[in-house]
Amino acid sequence: MENLNEIKSGITYSCYHQVSREGEHFVPFHTLSFQIAGSLKLFDGRKEYVSQINRFRFIKRNQLVKFIKTPPAQGQFESISIYFDQESLKKYSLDFGITADTHADKQSIFSIAKNEALENYIQTLLLYKNTGDLENKNLVKLKIQEGLMLLLKTEPVLKNILFDFSEPFKIDLEAFMNQNYTFNVHVEKFAYLTGRSLATFKRDFEKIFNSSPRKWLQQKRLEQAHYLISQKGKTVSDIYLDLGFEDIAHFSHAFKKEFGVAPSLVNK
Repeated sequence: MENLNEIKSGITYSCYHQVSREGEHFVPFHTLSFQIAGSLKLFDGRKEYVSQINRFRFIKRNQLVKFIKTPPAQGQFESISIYFDQESLKKYSLDFGITADTHADKQSIFSIAKNEALENYIQTLLLYKNTGDLENKNLVKLKIQEGLMLLLKTEPVLKNILFDFSEPFKIDLEAFMNQNYTFNVHVEKFAYLTGRSLATFKRDFEKIFNSSPRKWLQQKRLEQAHYLISQKGKTVSDIYLDLGFEDIAHFSHAFKKEFGVAPSLVNK
């Protein structure tokens, strides 16, 4: 799996032979992706989006997003993604005199209309992938700029997102956490996305929830897990990743410690 936290700006090809639920939960860069094979479900805490074969999508930076990548029958999941970092976008803005007219739309994921120019662009990227030329940093920079030009030509309104360089502003922490507690990201990311320093986030959090962030997150996730298992008949394997736990062993240990019974024995 590609690690977005290690990518400055680049083009990445993804390939999976089995269903993967290990998508990045924090998207730090504006991303243009093309679905080559298989299907992809994305969830941003509010809405589920489905990306099918031969479709383009755009994901806004600084988003919490879950991914489920499903390969076709007897095939493999394939996609290619272009990441636009802030430094490159600021340079493009200066070079071409393009700026945002308004603040970015609250929507986080967009479907992008197909056209011949974008499809030909993807074919050249796949050709370079097959020849190993996507390792050439200078070529990658040129192809990212080309992708940006084509994206703006296809969806001009996206300039208000791509060239909005403002950082997250202070938002309603309680509402944000109740909506996004299942995302498995560090507390520092929650602080940043609510427009706070880590110290301010912890202080505000304890005033609202009378608990530390880490303790509250675990308890909230475990309470939801107990509800899903006892009331909805879900199994541990159905829910532990969706609730922000990294592995079954950690989840089961925490659940038993909280409720005094293993999750597999709740309804027995």
